[in-house]
Amino acid sequence: MNIKNLYIALCFLFIGNSFAQQTPAPSQTSDVTIEGGTAHLGNGKVIENALIMFSNGKITHVGNANSKIARRGTVINASGKHIYPGLIAANTSLGLAEIDAVRATRDFDEIGTMLPHIRSIIAYNTESRVVETMRPNGVFIAQVTPRGGRISGTSSVVQLDAWNWEDAVMKKDDAIHVNWPNALSRGRWWLGEDPALKPNKNYQKNVDKLVSYIKEAKNYLNGNRNSKSLPYEAMEGLFNGKQKMFIHVGGQKPITDAITVMKETGIKNIVIVHGQEAEKVADLLKSNNIPVVLERAHRLPNLEDEDYDLPFRSAKILSDAGILVGLGMEGDMERMSTRNLPFYAGTYAAYGLDKEKALQIITENNAKILGIDNVTGTIQVGKDATLFISKGDALDMRTNILTDAFIQGRKLSLETHQTKLWKRYSNKYKNN
Repeated sequence: MNIKNLYIALCFLFIGNSFAQQTPAPSQTSDVTIEGGTAHLGNGKVIENALIMFSNGKITHVGNANSKIARRGTVINASGKHIYPGLIAANTSLGLAEIDAVRATRDFDEIGTMLPHIRSIIAYNTESRVVETMRPNGVFIAQVTPRGGRISGTSSVVQLDAWNWEDAVMKKDDAIHVNWPNALSRGRWWLGEDPALKPNKNYQKNVDKLVSYIKEAKNYLNGNRNSKSLPYEAMEGLFNGKQKMFIHVGGQKPITDAITVMKETGIKNIVIVHGQEAEKVADLLKSNNIPVVLERAHRLPNLEDEDYDLPFRSAKILSDAGILVGLGMEGDMERMSTRNLPFYAGTYAAYGLDKEKALQIITENNAKILGIDNVTGTIQVGKDATLFISKGDALDMRTNILTDAFIQGRKLSLETHQTKLWKRYSNKYKNN
């Protein structure tokens, strides 16, 4: 190798190291005890002066620090601080794209309309620099979800400190995502059409196409397999109850239609995503035990006659109606904005939802909706030691400053390329 090629190789090595994500934390080898902090368990309960211990990645004790129990391993004094379960983001394309403006980095939307066999987990990038920015805010788990088409594909649930997708996955192929047809449409103003909302004349036609496809898949799975169909086979979990169908839908009529139609096709395990106007069909949702994954509250009302603050109060309205409510992140800048998950929950708290219930929608509730509540979502004996310590309220961006963080008992580094830049330029101005 000549000197020129050597320089080029060293240059690429330096660039690769400078842009690579930090190495995942090693497995827990010694016990950890956290005492003295205020523990927010994620199920609505709070323990003042708490004592929490975990070993081999699992929580072994949750109680009061005044109890006469021997502390084990490394003892962390959390006095004056707050302890929370790791936060869970539903319905996000985190790890499926890196730079929105660079098409080659976007891998969340495949060509086609009916794509139940597309698996997002295969495309999940554990080396994403966006992913590492989640951890300093306490976001440790995410449902990685595809976009596009009528049936987008299959999501999976991952923890955000891993070497590869096989290490990251917590629940593989948990749900198939369907984009329900819009009952309303806007005219194309650039063609001189009226841009106001009006009934979509193709609504029922599009619904019929979707229903026909689902029935064809069911017929295929019932034994009429003339030729192999990967898309139809991918839908088997919807009919045997092993998978959920996440229906991305808004509007009173579309939500009602979606629930009615899916019950008729034999798919009962469904989740409503977005759910604008879900409060108008709260009784239907509750009677069918259907959860709702809301989107971020920071948006305008959908209709002109809605209250200006309805998006901010929706979580409280649905929770008060007895509906299981979670929080998703789909929308503009969704991958980068996922790190703000706790602050979006805090917005719902600011508009009437009890603070512990607001925490619950991004911990226990999301865990239940994603089917991982047996291992995470709350600080509870036997569950994964996925939790963090914050100097203040985790739902307030001014006070959510993490001091310690753990995923499955592994102690995380809270350093990212963003914190490095912050320290770098903070020092610059200190020296001037």
